[in-house]
Amino acid sequence: MERRQDKRVLQILTGLVLGILAAAVMWYSAGEGLDQAVNRERKHKFGATYMTMNNPFYEIIDDELRSQLEARGDILITRDPALDVGKQIEQVQELIDRNVDGIFINPVDWKQITPALKEAARAGIPIIVVDSQVFESELAACTIVSDNYQAGVQCADYLLEHDEGGNILLLTHSAAKSGLDRIQGFKDTIEGHEEFQILAEGDCLGQLEMAMPVTEKLLNQYPETDIIMCLNDVAAMGTMAALKDAGLEGKIVVCGVDGSPDGKSMIEAGFMAATAAQFPREIGRKAAEAAYMILEGEPVEPVIRIGTELITGDNLKLYGSDGWQ
Repeated sequence: MERRQDKRVLQILTGLVLGILAAAVMWYSAGEGLDQAVNRERKHKFGATYMTMNNPFYEIIDDELRSQLEARGDILITRDPALDVGKQIEQVQELIDRNVDGIFINPVDWKQITPALKEAARAGIPIIVVDSQVFESELAACTIVSDNYQAGVQCADYLLEHDEGGNILLLTHSAAKSGLDRIQGFKDTIEGHEEFQILAEGDCLGQLEMAMPVTEKLLNQYPETDIIMCLNDVAAMGTMAALKDAGLEGKIVVCGVDGSPDGKSMIEAGFMAATAAQFPREIGRKAAEAAYMILEGEPVEPVIRIGTELITGDNLKLYGSDGWQ
């Protein structure tokens, strides 16, 4: 009888020990699951809004930026305002409301975007500007931009070296600081060379579908045109479409900025003279690096400029006509 009681006590004690062990395992597992949930909650969430996604250049920046962020388990929410500054302001507010950790922005209008940037500052959300600048630069934690002034200088230097002179039309984008800087660099370099005359300029918002009619209109007004300087390769594509319709393809010198696959293909075909190449993947990488440095409290340069390189028929093979550099 005594042995049966001892056996029963042992069974009870064993059951209690096993129960305690099971509870401990469950408690540990629940804690680990909670930690994992907390870690998931701690993932960084970023937002991006570019002036338009109707330009492969911004697709490449966004693709590289997304790759860099997602490699660290973070999230990127991308928005396209389609060149509408009002819509871009709404998008910034949406990203603020979604409590993102940082906003990457390529402004539709470098001045009119200011109220949205102020809202982000009030919410304590850092702004990283890409490819252009904003008017109130102190509202940006960091600006990653091509040396746009240099790009214009490079195109002008090319003409001074390869042409004896000519009448020039400019295709511009006055709401974008990047476009303004490119054209200003070109103008400043050409200035004083009387053999080159700037006849007129037309704003095309850097868009192919607008550059074509703007070019047609300017050519009708200035048939003596010899050279067309475009703020980007997308505008240059519109210009060359207009030249083709007018039977002037290859007869007027066209320069652009971007180093896009389309631009390089046109150089290869002999329809475009030069393009000052940008490096969109580097812009995306630098933007991601800057964002993490800001979040970690590390100092960052307020402006990071990435040099441009002139691509012509002479050095095209170094870059290839496929893909971006």
